[in-house]
Amino acid sequence: MSTLSGNWREAIDDVDAALIDGYQSGFPIEERPFRRVGSDLGIDESEAIDRVRALQEASIVRRFGAVLNPPVIGSSTLAAVQAPADRFTEVAAIINDYRQVNHNYARDHEWNMWFVVTAGSQAARDDILAEIEHRTGCGVLNLPMLTDYYIDLEFPVVNGDRFARESLEERLDSSATRISEEAAGDLSALEAELLLEIQDGFPLSATPYRDIAGEVGYAVEDVLAAVERLLEGGYLKRIGCVINHVVTGFDANCMVVWDVPDGELDEWGERAGGLPSVTLCYNRPRRPEQEWPYNLFTMIHGRDSEAVDAKIDELAADYLPVDHERLYSTETLKQTGARYDDLVGR
Repeated sequence: MSTLSGNWREAIDDVDAALIDGYQSGFPIEERPFRRVGSDLGIDESEAIDRVRALQEASIVRRFGAVLNPPVIGSSTLAAVQAPADRFTEVAAIINDYRQVNHNYARDHEWNMWFVVTAGSQAARDDILAEIEHRTGCGVLNLPMLTDYYIDLEFPVVNGDRFARESLEERLDSSATRISEEAAGDLSALEAELLLEIQDGFPLSATPYRDIAGEVGYAVEDVLAAVERLLEGGYLKRIGCVINHVVTGFDANCMVVWDVPDGELDEWGERAGGLPSVTLCYNRPRRPEQEWPYNLFTMIHGRDSEAVDAKIDELAADYLPVDHERLYSTETLKQTGARYDDLVGR
C-alpha cells in the first residue's frame, strides 16, 4: 500500500478535486481560458489561477500546460543499461546530464536503469545513445516504439482506487498506430517555435496564450490556431494539469514486458490496450542479440502493489497467456518534460 508523508487529500477541497480530475485535458484554447475554467468550477478567474499555482507548489500538479507527443514530433526511444551496483549513482548522473533524457527510472531487473531519450531526429537520438554507451561503459538496450496500442496517463486520482481507473468498467478505445523512427515533424516555423516555448509548461496567468504569443513573436490568433492544429495532428496529446502520480499515491507502478507471437501482436495488443487498468500498451522490438525476447510493453499504475500484481495475474491469465516479466520501478532518477531544442537548429 502506498505510504505518503501526510495525507495530500487533506490539503485540497472539492473545487481542487474537480480541477485535478476535470482538467488533466480539455483546457480551453482561447484568450482568457481561466475565465471559462472558473465559471465551470463556480469560482472567479483569479482564484482558478491561484488554485493551479497552489497545487503546483504542493507538487500535486507536476506541470501545467501541453503534453507533447515525442514519437510524432521527433525521434524518441526507451533505453536501458545494466548499471553495476557500485557505479549505479555515477551511471545515473552521466545519463541524467543529457537534457534530451526526460525520464529515468531504476527498475527491479538485471536491466536496472530505464530512460527515455527524445531528440529532433533519429540521428541526433542515436548519437546520444552512442555517447552514453561510451561514457558509461554499459551496453545500451535501444527499444524505439514501433506500434502504439494505447497511451494515456490521464486518469482520476481523487479517489480510493488501488490501481488506475479501478472504478471504471467500460473498455477504452484502442487501435494499432504505427510509429516511424524517422519522424521529424512536418512543422511550420511558428509550430516549431511554439513547441519549444511550451515544452516546459504554460505561464500561469489570465492570458497564457497571449503571453506565449509575445515570446514567439506572433499574433495571439495565430498561436491559438497553431495550438488547435498541433492537437488535431497529434503533436500534442492534451492540454491541462500534468498530475504527479507518485505524490497522489500511485507509486506501485509496474512495467510488464511480454513475449507475444508476432502473428498475434496487433490483436492482443489492442485487446490489452483497451483495458481500463492498462495505462500504456505498445510494441517495441525484440533484441535477441542482447537476450531481450519481449515485444509488447504494458504499464499499470497503482497505489497497492498487491492489487497491481493481481491485475497483472488477470492480464496474463485472460488476455496475454505468454511468458512475461514484471519490472517494478524502485526509484525515480529523473522526470521532466521531453526536450526538443534541436527542432529549429538550436
